[in-house]
Amino acid sequence: MARLAQTPGLTEVQRDILATVREFVDKEIIPHAQRLEHADTYPAEIVEGMRDMGLFGLTISEEYGGLGESLLTYALVVEELSRGWMSISGIVNTHFIVAYLVSQHGSPEQKSRLLPRMATGDIRGAFSMSEPGCGSDVAAIRSKAERSTDGATFVLNGQKMWLTNGAYSSVVATLVKTELGAESVYGNMTTFLLEKEPGFGETAPGLTIPGKIEKMGYKGVETTEMVLDGHAVSDSSVLGGVDAGLGRGFYQMMDGIEVGRVNVAARACGIALRAFELAVAYAQQRSTFGQPIAQHQAVAFKLAEMGTKIEAAHGLMVNAARLKDSGERNDVEAGMAKLLASEYCVEVVQESFRIHGGYGFSKEYEIERLMREAPFLLIGEGTSEIQKTIISRGLLKEYKL
Repeated sequence: MARLAQTPGLTEVQRDILATVREFVDKEIIPHAQRLEHADTYPAEIVEGMRDMGLFGLTISEEYGGLGESLLTYALVVEELSRGWMSISGIVNTHFIVAYLVSQHGSPEQKSRLLPRMATGDIRGAFSMSEPGCGSDVAAIRSKAERSTDGATFVLNGQKMWLTNGAYSSVVATLVKTELGAESVYGNMTTFLLEKEPGFGETAPGLTIPGKIEKMGYKGVETTEMVLDGHAVSDSSVLGGVDAGLGRGFYQMMDGIEVGRVNVAARACGIALRAFELAVAYAQQRSTFGQPIAQHQAVAFKLAEMGTKIEAAHGLMVNAARLKDSGERNDVEAGMAKLLASEYCVEVVQESFRIHGGYGFSKEYEIERLMREAPFLLIGEGTSEIQKTIISRGLLKEYKL
């Protein structure tokens, strides 16, 4: 087993799961990732394989048909999947966040109705907070839910942006404004579980998925908009129910974002690890001036720095996951993990690209794809600047004079 990115203290079950996923990645993902990514083709056979392994229900309680594993187990699985192809981890990530939100904040009815089918992958989740006019500034969202004139339903209007799994999902956890008269704008937001048919177009009355957004990387998995135009839902669509969930949407979503940031850190660790694997192999095969380039100090020092950065990022990611699993708040730690892992990932990938020389610019070489995928992690689940804001506020609160 490779030396880098090892995690001490894992159970035998965790080690078995990771060994199975790693074998799946090596045999079923890495050999096909380049072809599927360049064609921007949805990896249906890979997704089916993940369903067979139970990955869609990895963290869902055994009570609802899942495996009942921890956030740490999930993060380490994501790291392995991203080592093969980051888009694969994206297919399960938003699904996982929605399953987490339903498990932690859902009503008994929502849990019993949604979680068993989410565990099998029969229905998949998408997560919707951002809008065309706002990203990290959640207070600026404009989509609204208002009571119908007869009071029987909520009617949603607005436009949401950057939905991973927007088309293939069947339930979308969606944050909108609900004017409740709260003193803070954050107390006037509610999360709705919007259910729809998979696909593009009007997939539910008043809910449209216009089409796939073309991206420079992160291909294979679809990213979409969602247009809400008079979309009517019942009280049962409020996450947690009206009594417990109305006006609690922002706080619920931030809970989900914390686990999402651990996930992004894990993705970054996986991509960085793959970039290192490619670099260290190439450096031992390519010769210049009569010896493998790995023997040149300039390249050897790059490999040393890359390995060190991978270890540091992996350690922070594992710490943040274990903290969340313990029931503690991990906003600062998740922000640190996401910040460091994403920044280091980009640096490691760029160094691997340099080691490959001219071949790194060729689409035949895997590093070309990683060069297009890594930058996404700098902005996904909050930019590096947002992470620094979260971290500094948390530290100033902790060390307040």
